[in-house]
Amino acid sequence: DSPTVLSLLDSCRTGMGSRMLRQWLVHPPRDRAIASARLGAIEQLLAQGEQPLREALRHVSDVQRIASRIALRQVRPRELAGLRETLATLPALLALLPVNDPGDVSGALSGDGLLAQAAAALTPDPAIHQLIAATIAPEPAVLLRDGGVIADGCDPILDELRGISTNCDAFLLDLEARERARSGITNLRVQFNKVHGFYIEVSAGQASKVPEDYRRRQTLKNAERYITPELKTFEDKALSAQERSLAREKYLFEQLLDALQPHLGALTALGQALAQLDVLAALAERGRTLAWCAPQFVKHPCIEIERGRHPVVEARLAESGTAFIANDCRLDASRSLQLITGPNMGGKSTYMRQVALIVLLASIGSFVPAASCRLGPIDAIHTRIGAADDLANAQSTFMMEMSEAAAILHAATPHSLVLMDEIGRGTSTFDGLALASAIASHLHDKSRAFTLFATHYFELTELPARHARAINLHVSAAEAGQDIVFLHAIEAGPASRSYGVQVAKLAGMPAAVLKQARAALEKLEARQREADDQIDLFGGHDDDHGGSQDGQRRGAAMSDESDDDLSVDQGVDGSGGGLGENAGLSGRQAQHAAPAAAPDPRHEALLAALTDLQPDSLSPREALDVLYRLKLLASAAT
Repeated sequence: DSPTVLSLLDSCRTGMGSRMLRQWLVHPPRDRAIASARLGAIEQLLAQGEQPLREALRHVSDVQRIASRIALRQVRPRELAGLRETLATLPALLALLPVNDPGDVSGALSGDGLLAQAAAALTPDPAIHQLIAATIAPEPAVLLRDGGVIADGCDPILDELRGISTNCDAFLLDLEARERARSGITNLRVQFNKVHGFYIEVSAGQASKVPEDYRRRQTLKNAERYITPELKTFEDKALSAQERSLAREKYLFEQLLDALQPHLGALTALGQALAQLDVLAALAERGRTLAWCAPQFVKHPCIEIERGRHPVVEARLAESGTAFIANDCRLDASRSLQLITGPNMGGKSTYMRQVALIVLLASIGSFVPAASCRLGPIDAIHTRIGAADDLANAQSTFMMEMSEAAAILHAATPHSLVLMDEIGRGTSTFDGLALASAIASHLHDKSRAFTLFATHYFELTELPARHARAINLHVSAAEAGQDIVFLHAIEAGPASRSYGVQVAKLAGMPAAVLKQARAALEKLEARQREADDQIDLFGGHDDDHGGSQDGQRRGAAMSDESDDDLSVDQGVDGSGGGLGENAGLSGRQAQHAAPAAAPDPRHEALLAALTDLQPDSLSPREALDVLYRLKLLASAAT
């Protein structure tokens, strides 16, 4: 499996510790008092040294599971033996816990912290251990039906029945010696199997010497098997004793389970305490080994992380000797939304995820991968990251994206942390840009949640100009010719470009494809420079800004959207392969498309759009988009 936060954290010594750690991660508490208590216990363990406690926990049985199986009356003999050994080691385990009062010889029983509470649970009624030790054999059989589960001396009746079975071998040896002397058959043997019971076996050549009281039981190829009245009497007694012994053991085992039922509460509390100690000791070891810090909790809303790191990515990079680039994060009442731009593979998602993981780890009471961390109240972490679909329920990737985003907008509060990664990429540029801008504005104005918003829509970088608590950030990268070097550092301000072609080169894209992509990119960038009319995408939710939302959406997309049929075969200058400059247009449209006597960039932009237009290849929706774009260019040209 791929490495996860759980696999990185789970150095627990017991199965119940691993289960509790998973539960803590899946259900982090909102109550900071719980996280603070856990952090206090971890710091106590680190101060004393957690390794001896972890070694002692290695030999502890899964008390939680054993207690549940006792309640269901499905526990196995060896599980009870393991519980007995665990109960016997509790005094030594208790002595390894940090002691608040050096004079407290009972061991960590003073105080009201988590370790003190665990220590109290580590002192169950001694009668539990005595009962199991007196009933279960030192090394019981795996299954009750195999016998040998109940200890010798536990029950006089069972001891008597076992005595018969124990003396069986001596009786058979004595009988064999007597029958050899009586019959004169030197190779006579007395044996037993589960099918025929006890018998006397004589070789076929000696069959004429058998006494008259022998009764044939089975004939083999080279031997005869017999039974005598004396042997038959012993067989009935021995087999009856064995059956009665197994029945007696089952009865005594059921009596033991009955006696343990009143102690289930104490055993459950013991299992909970041992699991909690295991998790706390594991988190202490992880914090020390990975050089993590203890987070600080404050009452005012904020997320302040200094030199934060992604724990899983850092661990994988450490395997190859590569250092992780740490980054800071600061969110508070004055800046609650970070708009993050930059190239793919630059580290936007890693930065966002590491912030969320640091908040999650702090919420469960763990140390965090950072130089320092201060957190205010956090009630939830909402994420919209990655692409997924649900084909079985007829939901596309974009539908899933919108469903998750809608759930976030309904649930986010000023105390929530929201991660939005590339929202709106599953649809056209027009709709995607409009939705992304509206979602960002809603999170800023209405939800007022701490938001990390990563996007490739560079038009969104204008959002901080109209939203006071929004700031632009970007992941840094350096160009070396046509190559790119990712620096993975988060810096202030918007990114200058997306570097998509360079990333495609790193992915192994064929050189011919890259060449055509660069030519198309140059043409698109030239068109963008020609369009000088800018539409306000961030008018907020008021109606005073004028214009329909649909018109704003389509007009704004003109600033970065290419024409609908950008053929690389046309080259950078767009000559060849297209329609005539006035083909398919009405007289009035041709008049507007004709260049003026004095060259005007706005006229040239309109002419270029008309020249490259291919009406036969447009869908109704695309044709409507083109009309809006042409109308915008026409109004600008006039």
